[in-house]
Amino acid sequence: MKDETLSLFGFGVDSFVEVISGIGIWHLLAGIKKRGDKRDLFERRALRITGIAFYILTAGLLFTAIYNAYTGSKPETTFWGIVISLISIASMSILMHYKLMAGRALDSKAIIADANCTKTCLHLSIVLLAASLGYQITGLSGFDSAGAIMIAYLSFKEGKEAFEKAATDKECSCND
Repeated sequence: MKDETLSLFGFGVDSFVEVISGIGIWHLLAGIKKRGDKRDLFERRALRITGIAFYILTAGLLFTAIYNAYTGSKPETTFWGIVISLISIASMSILMHYKLMAGRALDSKAIIADANCTKTCLHLSIVLLAASLGYQITGLSGFDSAGAIMIAYLSFKEGKEAFEKAATDKECSCND
């Protein structure tokens, strides 16, 4: 993993898990529209799979961050982490703003909850930017490892929330 940053890798995998989670939420919302508030087996299973994926990401990032710190491994550049995080910060900010507007206008708790999930993605982007800029400016590999550990922490929280939702009839909130 010498050619890429661990923070960027973690951000990318987290984004992939978010897409999988989004498919589950889409199914949940479609099911609520058809069946009312009852959750089906697929929805609970999707939440558990999402939680497991976040926990695997957390463990992998923590292990690799510790390994990189021990071996002194560092990325060649964080340029793409900076570019991707800036694009993500801009797009997530706009997306969150419009989701909140739509959610309030339609009085939709689901859309407002989804806007909160977007806020979590915004936080991940800010962590990636800070880690990438820190490394780019100083050359200290600790910035990349610290960013990966923060992304692991946020992923752990998302995984925990997915399992809590699967165990109860708790509404999606993406608390952060």
